[in-house]
Amino acid sequence: MGITIQQLSVFLENREGRLDEVLNVLAGNDVNIVALSLADTSDYGMLRMIVSDPDKGRMVLKKAGITAMLTEVVALRVPHATGSLSKAMHQIVYGGVNVEYMYAFANGTDASAVLKCDDPVKVVEILRENGFDVWKASDAYVSNVQEE
Repeated sequence: MGITIQQLSVFLENREGRLDEVLNVLAGNDVNIVALSLADTSDYGMLRMIVSDPDKGRMVLKKAGITAMLTEVVALRVPHATGSLSKAMHQIVYGGVNVEYMYAFANGTDASAVLKCDDPVKVVEILRENGFDVWKASDAYVSNVQEE
């Protein structure tokens, strides 16, 4: 299928050092973070990440006693042009797809927006019909990795 990518999500207790612990586990196991979003409430935080190897990331966190889950998301490619994201979101709303949350990251010549929505297949069809595209996993997971 190839239209969605896997997001690695971790519930973080609101205590000092918890985020550092998660990041150290990933770094110590050569899992690169491409994009992340951290939202918090009074009780916990939700860390959402696009990483170089989502399955490995989940596994190494589990070994360290940290609960993580994988979620299907769409990574929209957005040209660096004023109004591009607005146009894409307008088409999604017009198409009747609900977006639960989103976050963005820079990606070479394009920007990217990670979308969690109720109908990924439909959202990709809408985007492609309107001149947008989405990242395949093989591109999204390495988008900011520099070649040596």
